[in-house]
Amino acid sequence: MKPSKTLLATAACALAVLALPAAQAAGTVILNQNFDNVGALGSWVMTNNSVPAGQSWFQGNAGIFGAQAGAADAYIGANYLSAAQGTGTIDNWLITPLLTFGGATHLSFYTRNQSLPGFNDMLEVRFSPGAGTDTAGFTTLLATIGGASAYPGSWQLFGADLTLSGSGRFAFRYLGDAVAANYIGIDTFTVSAVPEPSAWLMLGLGLGVLPLLRRRSGV
Repeated sequence: MKPSKTLLATAACALAVLALPAAQAAGTVILNQNFDNVGALGSWVMTNNSVPAGQSWFQGNAGIFGAQAGAADAYIGANYLSAAQGTGTIDNWLITPLLTFGGATHLSFYTRNQSLPGFNDMLEVRFSPGAGTDTAGFTTLLATIGGASAYPGSWQLFGADLTLSGSGRFAFRYLGDAVAANYIGIDTFTVSAVPEPSAWLMLGLGLGVLPLLRRRSGV
């Protein structure tokens, strides 16, 4: 049985895991969100497709763990109550504002859980071209954290280099069996235009690259 304080999750990377370079390439910031005030996110979209639908994304709970940066509760969280009463199937989406891209792009964010034994949650990172916010349009899966492996129990930095043009949105999708889920947090989300990207793999699907999500240990 989950402690009442524990609204948390677990995760790990289903794609190739690489070490992030100590210094990232400088670039123009397209979006920077520290989740200091989740209630004032404005053009972000939260869509809870859980069955049955329960709680949406919320301000971080400092009593469970503190933020990666800023005030103790300055992160965004989701938990097993995404499905009403904590039973059912979780499918809870956090979608960015509409962004405009002009080529090489760097995406990064921190995430963690409380690392309670017996629970293992899952987070997907997805992309959809164009202005739509219908979750069915986010057909490009960039990464899976958790599910088959353990979610990081301390703040870990994940990043991806990709080539994009035109407009589109990224989305975090918290999903899985509510009975097996617990609680996750996301912090310091940044999307930047990179003038001279160092390396990436070409791919179809309209993105031009296969972004490899990378984790730096010991963050």
